[in-house]
Amino acid sequence: MKNSIKLSALLLLLLSAGIFTTTAASAKPHTGDTKDVITVSSLKHERGVAVIISKAEASKSYVTIFDQANNILMEDFLPSKAEVAKGYVLTSLDNGDYKFEIRSNDEVVTKTVHVYDEYNKKKFFFVD
Repeated sequence: MKNSIKLSALLLLLLSAGIFTTTAASAKPHTGDTKDVITVSSLKHERGVAVIISKAEASKSYVTIFDQANNILMEDFLPSKAEVAKGYVLTSLDNGDYKFEIRSNDEVVTKTVHVYDEYNKKKFFFVD
């Protein structure tokens, strides 16, 4: 029984050391050919979309919002910083689908957001 407990503790120690090594290795900065990382999520305190861009090198980024008829509602130029984040509140939009296109260097991310009313409040969800 004691050997079983010792063996389990040893396996747990080895497993946790392996996870730590993997995490530490992936946390190292990349050199050479790296790409921009674009993240699109919900705003935490408002009804809207958060765009976060981690750039390989400082350059301008663009956020374009299209309506259902593919008309440009807004085009936003983000600063030329290595890290940039911006929120877009959706409460003034009419109900329907809107396309967010985020461009940074050679990276392009497109997200469709569906805006609707529920209990007299604007709500939204990501379609894709």
